[in-house]
Amino acid sequence: MVPAPNPRKTPLTDTEAENEARRLLEEWASQPVSHHPTAYRDDTTHPAIGATPPVPQPGRPPMSQRATDASVLMLAGGGALSMVSISVGVFMYLSQYADPVVCGIVLAAPTTVVLALCRLVRRAKEAIAAAPPVIHNHYEGTVTVHEDHSTYSTETRGLIARTDNHFDAEGN
Repeated sequence: MVPAPNPRKTPLTDTEAENEARRLLEEWASQPVSHHPTAYRDDTTHPAIGATPPVPQPGRPPMSQRATDASVLMLAGGGALSMVSISVGVFMYLSQYADPVVCGIVLAAPTTVVLALCRLVRRAKEAIAAAPPVIHNHYEGTVTVHEDHSTYSTETRGLIARTDNHFDAEGN
């Protein structure tokens, strides 16, 4: 419904404004009420298994145990770092004497040592894992030792490859 335009450009008097408001209310009340649904609820059941898309669940998203452990570790480390940083900032502000460079050196030194030790331990683990396994053979009774000193050498030459295998039984 569009209100009737005011043909004159002057404001309405109080009586004219009340009459116009009464007219609009009567016109609005005289129109039939049309009922239109403002919402719709689908009560049909969804299949338990099928093409229904997954629904995001509240809480943390599903992750592997390793990813969960790493995220908890990062959250704990971030919280600890925030507490230390805020404490140092408050200390430097309140003392009005603390030198930021000295505070940085004092607080970074333990972290550097811990990181260096972690890297050393990781390298040691890698070196142990790369070493050949130690094999212990235990024998009972008489053991005859035979050492074979023979060697084999291979030589390949030419445009059309010709391979010569040489066997030296004496090991010379």
